[in-house]
Amino acid sequence: MLGLLGPPGAGKSYVARVFGGLGAAVIDADALARAALDTPEAVRTLVGWWGRGVLGPDDAVDRAAVGRQVFGESADQRTARARLEELIHPRVHAARAAARAAHLCDPKVVAVIEDCPLLLERGLEEGCDALVFIDTPRAVRLERVTRDRGWDAAELARREKSQLPLDIKRRRADYVMDGVAEASAMSTVCRAILSSLGTSTDVVI
Repeated sequence: MLGLLGPPGAGKSYVARVFGGLGAAVIDADALARAALDTPEAVRTLVGWWGRGVLGPDDAVDRAAVGRQVFGESADQRTARARLEELIHPRVHAARAAARAAHLCDPKVVAVIEDCPLLLERGLEEGCDALVFIDTPRAVRLERVTRDRGWDAAELARREKSQLPLDIKRRRADYVMDGVAEASAMSTVCRAILSSLGTSTDVVI
């Protein structure tokens, strides 16, 4: 079991896909959270809290609108974030536990990758054999989240403040990967990490 660490825009999902191409199974916490948010019960609850402004034109949850409610330093935003976490995290935890159990029983899976933004914050590292920190310059991360998520520098800063400081995550990691390395170099590093854990793969990517 490998846990990925890094701030928004570091490239954790890309690294997870590289591991996936080598035969690993990926547990994507963001995907699990999206699924939890889109359940009818969660939608009704969010609308009850914040109104229909948290829904998009298709009546699906607008994650950006929810983010504006919960990411910030005001007392109201901190309270809203805690309330949202109480709603969503138990569902994500249950889905993650089921996925872990299924993957660990699958002989074709060479490793399980935890791609979770709050891995350390939620104590999920205890189930990991090693932690990998994706080290990416802030300028690159800002460019990525602006392009892919529509965030500005202030939004990136707000999201980062909701997580543990990067120096703590880096110190806790067993391995550090360059988040701007070429794909071939990343593949080589991922192979080496799997090998160091006693996992081998002949998959070529």
